[in-house]
Amino acid sequence: MQLKRHFVEAIANLLSNKLRTFLAVLGILVGTASVVAMISGGKLATRQALAQFKALGTNLLSVQINKNSNNSSSNEGMDLSTILAVKQASPQIEKIAPYTNLYVPITYEGHVINGGILGVTASMKSVMKIAMESGRFISFLDTHENFCVIGQDIYQAIKNYSVGDPIGQQINVADNYFTIIGVAKAWQANSFIYADPNNSLLVPIETSKLLSKYANIDSVIFRVNSNADIDTLQNQIKNYYSSMDPGADFYFQSAKEIIASMQKQQEILTVFLGFIGSISLLVGGIGVMNIMLVSVTERRREIGIRLAIGAKRKDIRIMFLIEAVVLSLFGGIVGVILGILISFIIAEAKHWGFTIFLLPPLIGFCVSSLAGIFFGYYPAYKASKLDPIETLRME
Repeated sequence: MQLKRHFVEAIANLLSNKLRTFLAVLGILVGTASVVAMISGGKLATRQALAQFKALGTNLLSVQINKNSNNSSSNEGMDLSTILAVKQASPQIEKIAPYTNLYVPITYEGHVINGGILGVTASMKSVMKIAMESGRFISFLDTHENFCVIGQDIYQAIKNYSVGDPIGQQINVADNYFTIIGVAKAWQANSFIYADPNNSLLVPIETSKLLSKYANIDSVIFRVNSNADIDTLQNQIKNYYSSMDPGADFYFQSAKEIIASMQKQQEILTVFLGFIGSISLLVGGIGVMNIMLVSVTERRREIGIRLAIGAKRKDIRIMFLIEAVVLSLFGGIVGVILGILISFIIAEAKHWGFTIFLLPPLIGFCVSSLAGIFFGYYPAYKASKLDPIETLRME
């Protein structure tokens, strides 16, 4: 009952000076909103990145092949048949998508097109889940044909010079004319392919060798069984390729490793963003303490009278402490709502799916409450230590 009375008195005292109360609440509000918005925004960004990556599947493994000119027996590297034959070394491999990445001049109707060349096989479409907007993807029948599939960025560049359907049209690649047979849909970039398919012409990997002497197969992506032992599989692939090209170096990465790394980075990012937001909350807490100290000074007569008529010092301390907590709680509640609203706006602007995470609002609300107790204790303690006789004499 007495606690309820303290809360009612605290609210009445705070409402008696609305401007001061607003300024005190504003600091806590901004700090809490910063914590909630930063942590929620970080979680949404990480979740979006993970969702895009998981859409490809967690059963992916890639290897980058680096030629060592001092040790490698041949600068030409392994041929396509040797690369594909690794499937015989392990039944855990379901599909193989080797590719090479080139940069050669590309022109369309005399206009320079900025982009790269990806030499691929037909399996790249299913392994990396490349969707087609129109036309078709490269097939095994196109192995030595001058056919190409264009990414979305290349398609948009071509549209600047031609309003017609690009399918069937010719594009010049290093003085070789290629027929466009398909347009790929926009593709979400990820670390499994060391190129941007959106800004590339995808051509048969064997045909790419005619465009440049550097068109060696330097990367391979594997889709493996979901229950595959990744470490064992890496060793099998490395041993097989090393036997074919003893001087080459091999660098592996798996989808599971990348996802685990991204989740770890999310944890670090959450702590970092929470710390940055807490700085704003710290400033807001100091503002609450300053406002409460001013309130103690202005209410010296009230405090003196309360003590003189029998109020305990503990009651005075609780009274002022509750005022500080009410300030912080109100700022915390409004700050949580504002922080969620900001994260919603960010998600909508980025076209992410929005979710209210429990942790950020809980952290923001708890920290704002603790800030009220921590920064309100000193003013409350100072008020409880006033001498009633000295206070009334001065007033």
